[in-house]
Amino acid sequence: MIDLHTHTTESDGTLTPAELVAAAAVLQLEALGISDHDTFTGYDAALPFAQTAGLELICGIELSTRSHGKSVHLLGYFLRGEPAAAFRAWIVELQESRRERNARLIEKLQSLGVAITLAEVEDEGRTLTARPHFARVLIRKGYVKTIEEAFEVYLDESARAYVQRREVLIGEAIARVIEAGGLPVLAHPVRLGKRSALEEEQVVRDMVEQGLPGIEVWHSDHSPADVERYLTLARKYNLAMTGGSDFHGANKPAVQLGVGRNNLRVPGEVLTRLRAAPRYSRPD
Repeated sequence: MIDLHTHTTESDGTLTPAELVAAAAVLQLEALGISDHDTFTGYDAALPFAQTAGLELICGIELSTRSHGKSVHLLGYFLRGEPAAAFRAWIVELQESRRERNARLIEKLQSLGVAITLAEVEDEGRTLTARPHFARVLIRKGYVKTIEEAFEVYLDESARAYVQRREVLIGEAIARVIEAGGLPVLAHPVRLGKRSALEEEQVVRDMVEQGLPGIEVWHSDHSPADVERYLTLARKYNLAMTGGSDFHGANKPAVQLGVGRNNLRVPGEVLTRLRAAPRYSRPD
């Protein structure tokens, strides 16, 4: 069993890189993919611990992109080695857009009478500050009781204080990952939120036409019917298939490492097939 979609404290998870590797070792996962948002810091920190534990660690990242007028997450997996310095430099530029969004989000919250500061949130966020860190400060200061309530009232796209990030178009993000030697994968496609399977397929097909080579088939948010639908799309459009829990620790307590909401079993053969595919196999 493998898990190719996880997050550490270096983005919006609650386990440190070392703790995440230790948890994966206890579960006897064959491979672990760290896909923190807009940063490789968690992967970099986890690598020596994974080597000591004899755990195969997959370098990944999750990018926020824009497609069809809404935010769409794109996973990037680097199966042939770590990404080049140029790609890492581009990621630093994306981090700047997140910091700018955070400052505007603080202003919006304060305008609503919520007395929190950016420094308080950044103390929660370590390397990269994201909305779950805002949620934790809101809980600590008594404005909400749970992370779910924080998003519903203040932080979600339809909430009172939501501020949109400056996001790259998905076509650019796909091209950047491929240029860096990576495999771009549409994350949790069920979150595209389309009303019908036909509309969903049209969006996926448009991304394929922009160069998308992979889709996340197995995910904690995917029902058995969703999995079958994405398997069908993957076969129809010749897409690489990946899967993972989207584990965030206590920030998503219902989602467990390796098994999601107890609805997830990603076999090791998924990674074996990715490794064997000529486009993504390691160079000689």
